[in-house]
Amino acid sequence: MNPFDSIVWDRDGGAIESESFRRIDAEADPRMRGRFSDAEWRVARRLVHTTADFSILPELEFSGGAVEAGLAALRRGARIYSDSNMIKSGLSIPKLKRFFPGYERESILCPVADPEVREYAAARGITRALAAVELHAPELEGAVFLCGNAPLALAGVVRLAVERGVVPALIVGMPVGFVNVVESKKLLDLVDIPFVRINGRRGGSPLAVAALHGMMEGELQ
Repeated sequence: MNPFDSIVWDRDGGAIESESFRRIDAEADPRMRGRFSDAEWRVARRLVHTTADFSILPELEFSGGAVEAGLAALRRGARIYSDSNMIKSGLSIPKLKRFFPGYERESILCPVADPEVREYAAARGITRALAAVELHAPELEGAVFLCGNAPLALAGVVRLAVERGVVPALIVGMPVGFVNVVESKKLLDLVDIPFVRINGRRGGSPLAVAALHGMMEGELQ
């Protein structure tokens, strides 16, 4: 048998994605699927698609109304803050524009590499991710906050909410790693802010992007 015969060559990207989602729906444990509303399942399915790993589902958690809060924020053109340039680069501007025409790549705030952030971080002996959050606290009010890399960015936002009353519209809390990761995610329990998080050590910028894209899918079909 020709080994190339095992590949389906005549499908475009959309058809491949649709077939992937069909397989995820078919293979998902019905009891696990039942944990999520239809809107939440679109996010969960997108995360499984991104990782090819169903074991992420037990760790995925939504606060009540998180998807609805996120979509409402996008419709009014809320600031989008990302803790990494990978998130900024990965978000689909055409999809965002269907919610609010004013969205552009440049309107996604990711200041972690800005000179003033570097100087602030060096002067205080903190990470640039935390420094960026502290310096841009006013812009986080009512924002969609996407964290897929730096746990101190997530912890810093929760601290701003507790100590200064800065309240984002939605927090996607998916930092990855070993230090401050689990602890930063648990801090979300301290505040009444809509959130989506992956408990435990797993996360990453691609998953934060996938989460927001999954939220948008229901209204873009």
